[in-house]
Amino acid sequence: MRNLPATMRAAAIDRFGGPAVLKLHTLPVPSIDPGEVLIRVDTAGVGSWDGDMRGGWYPDRRPTFPWVLGTDGAGVVAAVGARVRRLQPGDRVYAYNFDSSQGGFYAEYVAVPADHAARPPRRLSLKEAGAIAATGLTALQGIDDALELERGESIVVFGASGGVGSLALQFAKLRGARVLASASGRDGVALARRLGADVAVDGRRADVLEAARAFAPDGLDAVLALAGGPGLTRCLDALRRGGRVAYPNGVEPAPRKRKGRRVIAYDAVPGARELDRLTRAAEAVKLKVVIPAGYPLGAARRAHERLAKGHVLGRIVLRLRPARR
Repeated sequence: MRNLPATMRAAAIDRFGGPAVLKLHTLPVPSIDPGEVLIRVDTAGVGSWDGDMRGGWYPDRRPTFPWVLGTDGAGVVAAVGARVRRLQPGDRVYAYNFDSSQGGFYAEYVAVPADHAARPPRRLSLKEAGAIAATGLTALQGIDDALELERGESIVVFGASGGVGSLALQFAKLRGARVLASASGRDGVALARRLGADVAVDGRRADVLEAARAFAPDGLDAVLALAGGPGLTRCLDALRRGGRVAYPNGVEPAPRKRKGRRVIAYDAVPGARELDRLTRAAEAVKLKVVIPAGYPLGAARRAHERLAKGHVLGRIVLRLRPARR
């Protein structure tokens, strides 16, 4: 830590509120415990839950201000704790850490538990890796762990053009499933088709139930619900008996239980093994990462304003360093 600066730039809030509360601060560089790593951040992901947190939602303890937002990103290891052996200074990493007392990834440096960071897929840039730690874990664990999707099964990815859905669609195809993508808008439908969906429909305008019944006349095997609402409710009528629906906690309204169908709520679980599994899956499928916009750290407010407008295909990021591989 001796060769590191004492302070850093960070986009932080001093109170809860709208995007305008995000301000550029000068804060101390976080210290690290023996089991932590310090990451020099290249790219931070911007998620819808960041907006919720900025507005006052937090699942556990109340944070202290100024509070640096950002649950995930990518960069280069700047320092390691005394007990860390798996990572070394200079390693490229991506990381997901939902709850940090020292602040998140909207900063030049972030401290995270070493087992919440891993080397990213080799073919992805740090910009791309920084966009997928949280969303990639959510997508892959939904497909593999919650739904246990098998080759030849039929699935609807509901919300397929968003940050999680655009990845889940690709992981479902990697597992050999037949995928009906319910996306947002004509551009979302076009994106889902480019990413490999067997069929793609506009969830805002099309009758997803009709499309699902045509896609799987004997009933769907699975639904990954990444957005709630009447369209999802109708879509679930196409599930066969014994079928299952999974959704990440936070999707509202949550799918209701249905007789003869399993409804599974889950959270993305961070960890070294989990990130390594994500890396292997991303490399196997040659993952395409959709980034519609990248903002500098000082424009974090603009990133949140864009997020609040909705209809984001893929995931927005903050860029803290010049472009690099």
